[in-house]
Amino acid sequence: MICLTNVTRQFGRLTAVDNLSLAIKAGSIFGLVGPDGAGKTTTIRMITGIMAPSSGQITLLGSDNPEAVKDQIGYVPQKFSLYGDLTVMENIRVIGALYGAGKQRVEQLGTEILAFTNLLPFKDRLADNLSGGMKQKLALAAGLMHRPQIFFLDEPTTGVDPVSRREFWQMLYRLNQEGTTIFVSTPYMDEAELCTSVAFMNQGRIVACDTPPNLKAGYPFRLLELTVESKAVKAVLARCPVLAVNSFGDRYHLVTEHSPAVVPRIEAALHTAGIREYSLQVIAPTLEDIFVYFAGEGEGPCTP
Repeated sequence: MICLTNVTRQFGRLTAVDNLSLAIKAGSIFGLVGPDGAGKTTTIRMITGIMAPSSGQITLLGSDNPEAVKDQIGYVPQKFSLYGDLTVMENIRVIGALYGAGKQRVEQLGTEILAFTNLLPFKDRLADNLSGGMKQKLALAAGLMHRPQIFFLDEPTTGVDPVSRREFWQMLYRLNQEGTTIFVSTPYMDEAELCTSVAFMNQGRIVACDTPPNLKAGYPFRLLELTVESKAVKAVLARCPVLAVNSFGDRYHLVTEHSPAVVPRIEAALHTAGIREYSLQVIAPTLEDIFVYFAGEGEGPCTP
C-alpha cells in the first residue's frame, strides 16, 4: 500500500531524510517514531505529495503519482490549519465543499463525523475557542470528510492533555477497525506501543522497524532497574560491568550483559558508596530502551 525505496530529501547541505526504505501493509497502524528533527514530517510530506524527494521512489496505493490518489488519502498536519474564525460546523462545510460534496451530503456526513469525534455538542463554537485536544479532533474530523483509505497524522497529540490523547487514540483504533490504514508520527513511546508496527527514525534514517513485541524480543542485553535516591549513580557504577545507565527520574535502567556476576558487582559498588536503600530488579525492555539502543546502530529496510 505504501512503499518507499531509497528515498532521500536534501535541503541544501542538510540531508533531512537519508536513503529511507519502507513497506507498509494495508490495514495497519504504522508508527513513525523519533525525536524532533528526525525527519518524520519531511517523510510524511513526501509520501502525501506535498514535497518531492531529492531521489528514490515512492509508491502510494499502487501509484507513483500522489495527485492520482489524493482523494483516497487524509492528512492531519502537525500544526492546526483550519479556520479559527469559523465555527466547528462551518469548517466542516468548507472542507466538504472543497472535496466536491453536495450540501445535503456535507450536512449528513459532517454530523456523523462530529458525532464520531464527540464534537457535535460544540458544532457552533468558534475553532479558536476550542481546547488543544478539541482542535485536533476537529482536524481529524476534517480529514475524514472524504472517507480516505489511508490517514496520515503528523504528531497529532503533541501538547494535548493525557485524557484527550487517550480519546484521540480510541478514535484511531475505531477508524482502523473500519478498514482505514493509519500512518502516524509521534515522539511518544507510549503511543508507539499502540501501533501494529513501528519504525524508529533518527537523524533521517530508519534505525529499527518491526512490531513492538518483536522489537522487545530482539533486545540483546539484560536490563536492570535500579531505584535509588542518589544522583551519582553513574559515578558509583563506573567500575561495574554496566554498558549504559539511562535515567528515568529516581529510577535508572542499567544495560548489562547476561552474566551472573553483574548484580553482585553492582550491589558491592552501592554498598561501598554507602548506599543501603535501593531496589534492583531485572525488567523487560520498553520501546524507549529499544530506541536508545538502536539509535546507535545502522539503518535497515522496513517491511513489517
